[in-house]
Amino acid sequence: METVANVLVGLVAALHAYILVLEMFLWERAPGRGLHGFDPEMARATAPLAANQGLYNGFLAAGLVWGLVADDPTGFRVQVFFLVCVVVAGVYGAVTANRRILFAQALPGALALAAVLIAR
Repeated sequence: METVANVLVGLVAALHAYILVLEMFLWERAPGRGLHGFDPEMARATAPLAANQGLYNGFLAAGLVWGLVADDPTGFRVQVFFLVCVVVAGVYGAVTANRRILFAQALPGALALAAVLIAR
């Protein structure tokens, strides 16, 4: 089960690294605009906000990687902390921005969190 948990944590970290790239570097290009259906003008106007969100997603990814490489008990605790952050951010985003965030971010985070807790 520990291997499954580590793979899920790694996938959530990769997801948040991808979101960092999308929001910080591709927001005004087709992949970023297509995510929310923005025209070039709206993408340009919201790019600083998206870049800020992308940076936060990068911190989540970095924390999850730290949790994977750190020895226990630190690694376990760091994974739990950052996965809880992912779930809370996903639920908040689903309530305030777009319901899809619940399935794209909160659900993978919750599944990884459950696997980490079960593997303990």
